[in-house]
Parts: sequence; C-alpha cells; structure tokens
Amino acid sequence: MGSRPDCDILLVGGGLSAGLLALALARHRPEVRVGIVEAGPRFGGNHTWSSFETDLSAEGAELARTLIAHRWADNSIRFPAYERHFAAGYQSATSERLHEALLATIPAERRFLGVPVASVAPDRVVLADQRVLTASAVLDARGQRASPHLDLGFQKFVGREVELAAPHGLTGPVIMDATVDQHDGYRFVYTLPFSERTVLIEDTYYADGPALDRAAITRRIDAYAAAQGWTIARVLREEDGVLPIAIDGDIRAHLAQYPAGVAPVGMAAALFHPVTGYSFPDAVRLALFVAHLPDLAGEAIDRAVRAYATDRWDERGFYRMLNKMLFRVAEPGKRWRVLQRFYGLDAQLVSRFYASHSTVFDKVRILTGRPPVPFLRAVREVMRG
Repeated sequence: MGSRPDCDILLVGGGLSAGLLALALARHRPEVRVGIVEAGPRFGGNHTWSSFETDLSAEGAELARTLIAHRWADNSIRFPAYERHFAAGYQSATSERLHEALLATIPAERRFLGVPVASVAPDRVVLADQRVLTASAVLDARGQRASPHLDLGFQKFVGREVELAAPHGLTGPVIMDATVDQHDGYRFVYTLPFSERTVLIEDTYYADGPALDRAAITRRIDAYAAAQGWTIARVLREEDGVLPIAIDGDIRAHLAQYPAGVAPVGMAAALFHPVTGYSFPDAVRLALFVAHLPDLAGEAIDRAVRAYATDRWDERGFYRMLNKMLFRVAEPGKRWRVLQRFYGLDAQLVSRFYASHSTVFDKVRILTGRPPVPFLRAVREVMRG
C-alpha cells in the first residue's frame, strides 16, 4: 500500500485561476487537501482584474466577493463621435485581496511561495530546489504560453495608480476613452477611480505585436492626466501586461501540448473573452465547474477541463470572427471606428457581449449596417476561416 500523497489537488502557478480554484474547492469541497505552488513572492502577482456584475452568476459573485476591492454603480465610454454612460455595475478585484484570501484558506504546509517549478507530471511536481511534491491531481495554471496552434493579437497596457493633488471628479470608471491619439493599433485609456483623489490610469493597445514600450506609454499616461486637468502628487503602484486576443486557431492541438493527465486551466486553456481579454469571469466559472465535478481524480479533472475549454472555444467562434475584422481587415490607425460603432448599440447587447452570452439576434445586429471596415476584405477573411 503506497504512502498518502502530499496533496489531493496541487495547483501549479498561484495566479487568478489557481487562486479561485483553491477558494472554490475550500468552499464546496472542504475535505479536499489543496496545495498551491507559486514562483513569485506573492499569490496573484501585481494585477487588477475587472468585470461587470452581470458577468457572474449569483454563485460566482459569492465566490468572488472577498476579492472585490472596488465597486461602482455605472461606467462610461468616450469616442470621437460621442460619450456614453452605462447604468451597469462594475467591479475590480485585486491581487492583494487574492493573496490575503489564499493565506487565510490554504494551510501553511501546502503553500509554496517563491519556488520555481522544474517539472510537472500527473502525480507529482518537482521544484527547482529538487523537492518533490506528490498529489492525486496536478493542474497547470502557469498562464498563457506561446503556441503555434493559436493565432493571437495582443491587448497590452501599462497602468499607474496615482494620488492626485485635487479630486479627479470622476463618478465611475471610464472603461474606454478612445478620444486619445492612436498609436500601435487601437489605443484607449482606461481609468478606475478608487477614491476621490486616487485613480488607476491604464494606457491600452490592441496591437499586432507583444512589444511593450513602458517608457513611451508612461509618458503618454502623464500627458493624459495633464489633459484631464489632473496633477499627479505621487505614483502609488504600477502594473503592466500583455494579454492574448484570440483570432483563430486549433484549440485541441493547443491543449495537446500539455502532458496527458495534467489539466491546463485559466489562460493556459485559452479561457478568456476573445475580444475584451477579460479573464476574471472565466476564472470564476471554471473554478465552480471543477469544484462541482463528481470525480476529482487527476485523469477525471483533466478530461473534464479539456472538454470544458474546447466547448468554450467552439462556442465563441463569433467573437473570433470579430477579431479578424479588427486585426486583419481594419487599418491599425482606424480600428477605433469598429469599437465606436459597437458601443453605440443597445446597452443590454453590450452587457451580454461582455458576459460571452450574445444571442443570435445580438450577432445579427452587430453585423447589420454599414461596416466600418472594407467589405470585400472582410468577406475574404471570414471565408478563409
């Protein structure tokens, strides 16, 4: 009779998806011994994850509740042709909240911080210091990896959380200000007001390449703040990221890159909104899906998660088609026109779009009318897929 493994489920990578999985299992399957390994010094890294309240089910909202640091009753967008307010709840979770929640939930003997991973197998993980952790199930949550099987664009950003010398005057988030000068594809500025004098300003790009010029973007953030009449008293925190935008690909071949018996989860399984890049709602849904599985053996989780990720990819072909229009058809400096048209549509349609729940009628409405991209080129790209 073999010895008992160190963990029932071992999560490799301590980011958003792994963190939510650990919290969901603790809530719904408290008998399961969960371990988590993170190469960095803190769980969650240095991130802010946002979502609309309507993106989550009631059960999902309850799971995410302790991670939400900021909530707003409405939000707005700005384009050259108009400014629009949406009466839709918006919220942001923080890596600080995730780190605190995991420290309070996972016993110290099953938390491993600041420890890189050397190798992963279905029943064990070898750490860089040669320690071996055994488990009945191993899940790989180390994020998106380069894949020859996925055709991706990029949403990249630099964010600065700043304290201002005077109140900013915002009543809610500006989730997209595209009135700024366009650079490197489609550019917009995203602002989250955390208090009357603190605000997160993110300069974001829908670009063809992943290169991130931090110095240039930081200068643009400072210029944006000045244009709003804001004086930055001090910088509290900075974050940046390069997120994938799904255009096309073979999800089955992508998932096959991961060893059989080790379930890829989160961004590793391409679980993010293809157009917006938002990963928080998908991470919540996957966590609950796994927590409610009848069989939590490694092979069973692996089969279920791969099927789940494949189903989500297949369901979202419409969104990837829209990305083809944005990245393969629209001229980079004119991509904003595609988004300007979209955000002028019905508010409930926009809400369902963010939640990945677009109806057939929504899809028809999005494609109806004079397209803001060259028509024949658009037809060729769609037919190519």
